[in-house]
Amino acid sequence: MNISIRGVRGSIPTTGPETAYYGGNTSCTGVTENDWILVLDGGSGMQKFNLLNNTAIKRIDILLTHLHLDHIQGLGFFNPFFDPSLDVHIWGPASNNNSLRSRLSRYLSPPLFPVLLRDLPCKVILHEIENTTFEIGPFTIESRYVIHPGPSVGFRITGQHSVFTYIPDHEPALGSMELTDIKWISGIDLALNADLLLHDAQYSAQEYKNRVGWGHSSMDDAIKFAALSGVKHLLLAHHDPYHSDEQLNELFADLKKRNNYSFNYELAAEGMKIELP
Repeated sequence: MNISIRGVRGSIPTTGPETAYYGGNTSCTGVTENDWILVLDGGSGMQKFNLLNNTAIKRIDILLTHLHLDHIQGLGFFNPFFDPSLDVHIWGPASNNNSLRSRLSRYLSPPLFPVLLRDLPCKVILHEIENTTFEIGPFTIESRYVIHPGPSVGFRITGQHSVFTYIPDHEPALGSMELTDIKWISGIDLALNADLLLHDAQYSAQEYKNRVGWGHSSMDDAIKFAALSGVKHLLLAHHDPYHSDEQLNELFADLKKRNNYSFNYELAAEGMKIELP
């Protein structure tokens, strides 16, 4: 299983030399195995996929954790949508109020976007998911609702030999990780013993004190969540748009001074490529 990080910024894209190293595009990650392609979230990093010249690809699957703008703003610039030979499956969390098609069409329609969802040249197939298990090619995928405003899910993706868990927007335990029974921690079943976990770590511990209930994690809570889950490798992601590369390095250095975990953890950066065993 090959993981390709295309966007790691939270809330809004950022540009400039002060964010060039970790990247300024919002959430998007590619997962491939054999000839199957999963695209996790449709943030601005989605524009970095260039698949139109690959004639071997007939199907692409987009898995949306939720429909906040920073996770769907790249959809209209995803060039496979404009290839009539492709089937594009979009998987997204169900809502009690409106269908997935209705909610996506609010963005993919004027005045927000000039092209209607129904007018895209490719064949679009929509799938509404909840606490669901489904299969795409060689992947078995589990989606579970997690703590974040609006219907939001995380994904556990099991390939032929490895497990990747993706929870980019998440506030486990709503302000406290001091629980004696981990089964009560949001998202824990998705992450248990995963080979790689990408997890929300938008705030420093100090910043988080004033942002409890906003739906995001501190770096400290993210690595504690990973430790309780028994993951092998953690990518801290969904970086705050106000954190420069220099600030992220300072926060991470302070984090390492205060925490002594044996598993590998690091800041996610745009352009990272990880091959899981």
